[in-house]
Amino acid sequence: MTRDASGLSRRGLIGSAAAGGALALAGAGAMAASASTTTAAPVWSTVDFHGDKQAGITTAAQDRLHFATFDMLPSATRDDLVALLKDWTDAAARLTQGKGAGPVGPLTGPYDAPPDDTGEAIGLDPANLTITFGFGPTLFTGTDGSDRFGLKARQPAALARLPHFSGDNLDPNGSDGDLCIQACSNDPQVAVHAIRNLTRIAFGRAAVRWSQLGFGRTSSTSQAQVTPRNLFGFKDGTASLRAEDTANIDAHVWTTPSGDPATAWLDGGSYLVVRKIAMHIETWDRGSLREQEHIIGRTKAEGAPLSGGGEFTAADFALAGRGGTPLVDENSHLSMAHPDHNGGVRMLRRGYNYVDGSTQLGRLAAGLFFMAYVTDPATHYIPMQTAMASSDLLSEYLQHIGSGLWAVPPGVHEGEFVGQALFS
Repeated sequence: MTRDASGLSRRGLIGSAAAGGALALAGAGAMAASASTTTAAPVWSTVDFHGDKQAGITTAAQDRLHFATFDMLPSATRDDLVALLKDWTDAAARLTQGKGAGPVGPLTGPYDAPPDDTGEAIGLDPANLTITFGFGPTLFTGTDGSDRFGLKARQPAALARLPHFSGDNLDPNGSDGDLCIQACSNDPQVAVHAIRNLTRIAFGRAAVRWSQLGFGRTSSTSQAQVTPRNLFGFKDGTASLRAEDTANIDAHVWTTPSGDPATAWLDGGSYLVVRKIAMHIETWDRGSLREQEHIIGRTKAEGAPLSGGGEFTAADFALAGRGGTPLVDENSHLSMAHPDHNGGVRMLRRGYNYVDGSTQLGRLAAGLFFMAYVTDPATHYIPMQTAMASSDLLSEYLQHIGSGLWAVPPGVHEGEFVGQALFS
């Protein structure tokens, strides 16, 4: 006998309907039920969209990512940009609470018009969906030096295209962008649904420049989360900042008051650094465990520094083994990325693994989609990446193929739109 998802037989449902039982569709995601059955409203996992800070930064990192960048169309005006940000804000506030992208929803409205939501997330838990917006350098100053939207005078000095680092092989069609949206959720379809609908809303004003799907977070942003592993099999992000460390979050993630009215719109916001890093998976897989641990500077089992202890034991870079050689190589990834060797600066990382199929050589087109929030990229990212690109032992197995930097304005309160202070 055929049964539906609730466990009732189709014959039973038909019989119930014939006996006068009512079936009702109570909006998006509603479940069919007999008149004698009471269906409780779903309890969904949601994250507030409104607040002093944008969600999706210190929020506990979700398992899935859909990241997209957009360029404003050549015909777009300042009014178009403002209207788009207002529309995006309204849609994001609804989507993060499990509602449709538009006020009508995917199943109602004018029958001969497209629905204002595409519908593939009907009935799905938002699964802690967060939507975070950022503004790129070209939104302020065009590549030709133009001031399309009258924002050039309000561009912070730190909001400049990231420099070319040694070994970079950047795809210009997979880097930069006027605007960016980071959608994170524990359900991949929910994250894709968010970007799909925000892209649809942008039609006629902005178009996708490039996008990236990510799975398997490669960092933790909460002390309640265990440290995940990257595609090399090592724990990743052990030293990344956690939300509970509020003092260091304030010092290393949020921007400080600039004292300049022109750039005050970013006070309390952050900068998002994005790097798409291809991993030479097959080459790495042929290395011995000893070699892999030497390159990383940590054990593969527990993620402990090679100088001893557990995962969160402070590394002793002076401790030497037989022959006087330091147990943690000075050019290991642990050493090169460590705050002690980078002026004490730290980052809040929110990276993800990615696999984009296979290359023409039959190798995995896979790697790390690195994302980090910092108070200033000029102090908290560029010097470290410059040193790592030239000396990190791990660089032999990596190639940076995408890059971008965006200013992430502070949070949105009810009645406001994202980045509103920029246009005041």
